[in-house]
Amino acid sequence: MPTRFEWRTSLCAPDFPAAAYEALRLRVTDHTPFNTLAWLGAAEQALKDGERLHVLLGWQGDELALCLPLVTSRERFGGWPFRVVHHLGYPLTDRLALLACLDAESIRKALIVIRRRMPHALLQLNELSEPTGEESALTVWMAHSSTGERRLSCKVPVHLISEADRQEVSGDPRYKLRRARKRIAACGAEVRRITPDATSMGPLLQAISEVEAVSWKGDEGVGIFADERHRQWMDRAFTALAARGLVRVVVLELDGRCISYRLGLLEQGRLYDYNLAFLPQYADLGSGRVLLEEWIRWGLDDNWHWIDASRVSLENSSHQLHERMTGQLEHWRWSFYSWRPSGLVLGLALRVWQRLKPVLQTWRAKRAAAVATVSTPAIQPQAPIEKTMEGKHASPSHSQR
Repeated sequence: MPTRFEWRTSLCAPDFPAAAYEALRLRVTDHTPFNTLAWLGAAEQALKDGERLHVLLGWQGDELALCLPLVTSRERFGGWPFRVVHHLGYPLTDRLALLACLDAESIRKALIVIRRRMPHALLQLNELSEPTGEESALTVWMAHSSTGERRLSCKVPVHLISEADRQEVSGDPRYKLRRARKRIAACGAEVRRITPDATSMGPLLQAISEVEAVSWKGDEGVGIFADERHRQWMDRAFTALAARGLVRVVVLELDGRCISYRLGLLEQGRLYDYNLAFLPQYADLGSGRVLLEEWIRWGLDDNWHWIDASRVSLENSSHQLHERMTGQLEHWRWSFYSWRPSGLVLGLALRVWQRLKPVLQTWRAKRAAAVATVSTPAIQPQAPIEKTMEGKHASPSHSQR
């Protein structure tokens, strides 16, 4: 069946085909709460000056078979501005499914339609999940781009909830949990589960945003409430998601005040552990691990199937779910460079960097090894004790967060 393409400029317009969109979303098996209109509508309202939304719809008869909400903006690379296109919700959307039920030829035509509507240097889709064992519909775009890149964004630890979780966890996590519970009990704090609705979500967000503001995330400006624009986005998004019953929160309270929390989204029996923070004066309690255990116990009680880290760092991730994970899911970033002069320049720069990066990494590793060799004092077997002690104290120590 031929595909009819249509452009819209808003997901929030009264005439947007919301019912058809939801039907498409549910047809895509790996859809997430970040694909909901509740989340994307809030992201649309949080767009910055200079960002423009273009929503590509693909119809097959009366059935919606494609929805791509794309945002154009200008980004600087090497000091020069280039026109870039991202999926709506970037960068706070943690996992997306590509809402497309089209064959390869229709997907190829969609790329042509996008380039005509939105001339750009780079089209980048971040944090896309892909069904295991299936080729992505976006593969066809690689052959029609001046440069294409499919890059792993992160490997997300996931935990399959089972009856075994009713038993105490084994190994080192057991002792960490026991110590954390003892500290929490000693100070009189209590764990509480919350399923907020649209009315209670606002006050709850206010309470947890105050915790984040004084945590290390607030200090470094990397939290989900980092500025007013993000704050409004989170308020709108989580209020709308709470109205649909998709929000879960576990908090640690002391004298009625939230001192630590984990904020999650629940859909299809999968809990996405989206955000957490704690007051710095209670950092030694180990509350994060206890609240993660509470997610698992809640899942047992309410028959959830999975608990996922929503997104983690690709390297050196410190997410506590690594201690309990039973598997991993991959997030991918797709980059498509156009045939326009700006796209050719950026694509060429990427290919040059890909060739130089391994060489640079090797050189840095050798240089670091050489510096370490030179800076390490040779141990003299007959050196006086005082001199040996001087050498020990002369080496500066470094601590890691």
